[in-house]
Amino acid sequence: MEHNSTFPIPLSELANLRDEATSYLKGVQWEQGSKAKSRDKSAKDESILLYLSKATGNATNNVTSVSKTILALKKRLLPDSVAIPLHLNEALFALQEGLTTGIWLRDSYSDASGFSSLNERKATLDSAGRMEFESKMQTATAFMLHGIAYRILFEIKNGASDDLSVMKNKFAGIPELSFMSPLKGISCMLFYYDKYLSHPDIINLDKDVIDFTAVYFEAILSEIQQRRGSLEYTEVITDRTYKLEKSDFAVSGWENILEGTAVSVEFNKIEFEQIVGNRDAKHFARRLTERMLSYDFTAKKNPFQELGGFMPVFMGYGIPGTGKSMLIAAIATRLKEHCDNLDIPFLFHPMPDTLISTFQGGSAEKMVQWMKPLQDPTKLIFAPIDDAENNLQERTAQGVSAGVKEVIGVFLRYTEGAYAINYGNSSIGLFTNLPEMLDKAVISRVQGRFKIDGARTIPDFIDQDYIWWNKLEQSMPDFVNMTKPEQYEFLSEQGLAKNMGEILNQSEKPSEAKVLEIYDRVASQHKTTEHLFFAELYKEIQKAFPFFSSRDIRNIQSAISLRLTDFDLPEQWFEDPTLYFKKDYDTKYAMLQDLMKQNMKGLNFSDIRRQEVVRYLDNVATIADTDFKRQVEGRVHDMEVQLAARKLFEK
Repeated sequence: MEHNSTFPIPLSELANLRDEATSYLKGVQWEQGSKAKSRDKSAKDESILLYLSKATGNATNNVTSVSKTILALKKRLLPDSVAIPLHLNEALFALQEGLTTGIWLRDSYSDASGFSSLNERKATLDSAGRMEFESKMQTATAFMLHGIAYRILFEIKNGASDDLSVMKNKFAGIPELSFMSPLKGISCMLFYYDKYLSHPDIINLDKDVIDFTAVYFEAILSEIQQRRGSLEYTEVITDRTYKLEKSDFAVSGWENILEGTAVSVEFNKIEFEQIVGNRDAKHFARRLTERMLSYDFTAKKNPFQELGGFMPVFMGYGIPGTGKSMLIAAIATRLKEHCDNLDIPFLFHPMPDTLISTFQGGSAEKMVQWMKPLQDPTKLIFAPIDDAENNLQERTAQGVSAGVKEVIGVFLRYTEGAYAINYGNSSIGLFTNLPEMLDKAVISRVQGRFKIDGARTIPDFIDQDYIWWNKLEQSMPDFVNMTKPEQYEFLSEQGLAKNMGEILNQSEKPSEAKVLEIYDRVASQHKTTEHLFFAELYKEIQKAFPFFSSRDIRNIQSAISLRLTDFDLPEQWFEDPTLYFKKDYDTKYAMLQDLMKQNMKGLNFSDIRRQEVVRYLDNVATIADTDFKRQVEGRVHDMEVQLAARKLFEK
C-alpha cells in the first residue's frame, strides 16, 4: 500500500513521554484471564505453558517489574560483575524506546481519530458514542502495541542472532494479549514477557535476552496482524507513515517489515576498464547507473521512466568465468562514487545466499523481507541476484523445492501487480550462467538483457594478460622480457562504447538457425521496413516457441525505447551537479527530451526495431535450445567415452 503522507516523530516529544514508559518497566499489574489460566496442557511445551498459567498475576498487590527481573538475571548470569551486561542493557534500552514510541503513536492516533475528544466527553456519551469510544480505544491500544513491538525489533535487530530457531523452539506462544485499554495492553504484554524471562530454561546467557526479546515481540506483531481485521476506525493509521527524526525508523500503517533496515553490503571496488571484453554488458551497466542517478527525490520519480529508458529488472547471462561478479562490483562501484559526489544515499542490496528456508512459508517471508527495502523512495538501490538460477529455478522442473516456488511467487508479485511500486530508484539484476534454467515467468519480467561473454577478440586476450603481468612489471621492472604489440596500446579497446549501434553490426540477421530460418521466410514475403513484417514474424515465432507471448513483445518495445534513450549524459553534468542533477523534475525531463531528440536524428527507427527484435528472438531461442543441446552433448560425450574404452579394451 502506498501511504499518502509522512509525519515526523519529534525526538523532543518522545523525551517528554520517557518517564511514563519507565514507570511501566518498574511495575505493572495484570490479572490473567480464565482462558490463559486453564490452557490446554497437552502441548509439547507443557512445563512452560503450565508455568505461565500458574504465574501469579491475580492478587492486586502483585506487581510485575521487568526492570527488577533484568537485575535478577544479571545476578544469576554474572554474579561478580558490577555493571549490567551489554545485552541486558540493550534489551532494557530497546524496551524503553519501544514503550515511548508506542505511547507517542497512541496519542497521535487519539488526536487524529477523534478519540481524545470522545474521551473528554466520556461522561455525556450516548450508547452509539460509547460504542465508538470503546472501539477507538481498542484500535489505539492495538496500534500502540504494534508501535512498541516494531520499535523494539528495530533497536535490537543487529544484536539478535541470525538464526533464532533454538529460541523459537523454547517459546510457547503468547497466552493472551489485551486490546481493552492502553494500560491493560501494556500490562498484559509486559506481564508475559517478564514471566518468560524469569523461567529458568529460557535465559542461559546474556545474549539469550536479546534473542528472546526478538522472538517475543515478533510474536506480538503477528498476533496483532491476525486480529487487525476486527479493529475499526483504522483509516488514520493506514493512510500515513510516521518517521522518527534523525533515524531510519518508520511506522507505515500496520506494515510488519522493518523499513529502512537494509544496510548496504560491502563490495570490492572495480572500475569498468579492469573488465576485459563484455562491451555489451559494460555499456548496459553504464546506462543503468546514469539512469538511476537521474531519479528525483522530491517528485519520487525518474524522468527516464517516462521516456521509456528505465529497467526495474534486467538480466546478464554468460558461461562461467566471464566476469559476472566483477560486473556486479563495477556497477556498485560506479553508483557509489557518483552517489557520494552528489550526496545521495545508496543501498547495495544483493540477495542473500540463505534465502531458501526449510520451514513452510519461511522462504516467502525472507523474500518479502529482501524485496521490501526496494520500495524505499529515499535512496538509490541496486539489488543483484548472483547465480539467479539457484533461487529462481523453473518451477515445473523435477525436484524443485517448495521454498523456490515461494520465492518466485513473491518475486512476481513485487515486480508486477498491486505490490509493484517502482519509483525509478531501484533496479534488480539477475546474473546467471544458466538462463535456460530460470523460471519462464521470471524471464518474462526481464526488461533489459545482455550477454556477459568475457574476452572475445585479440585485443581482449592481450589485455587480459596485460592486467596480470603488469603487476609483475611494476614490482620488478625488467622481469617481463617480452615484446609488446606494435599496433595496439594496452587497454585501449576496453573503454566504453558510445552507443549500442557501435556494438551491434548494422546489417545483422539472427544467429540462431531456427530463428534465422523463420526470419528469412518472412523476409521473402515482406520488407523489414513494413509493420506487417514484424506481425508475421511474431506469429511464426509463436508457432515455434509456444511460450512466446504479448509480454515478450512488450519487452521488445521497452528494449527499443532503451535504444532511443541510448545517449551519454554530458560529462560537465557530473562535474557540476547544479547543471542537471540538482534541478527540479520538470527541468530534468525537458533536458533529457532535448538530448533524446538530438540522439534520434542520427537513428533509423526500422533499423533499431529490426536489431532489437533479432537480439531478443536469438535470446529466446538460445535459452530454449541450450537445455536440449546440453542433454544431447552429455549423451554424445558418454558414447564417445564408451567407444574409446572399447578400443582400448580390444587392444
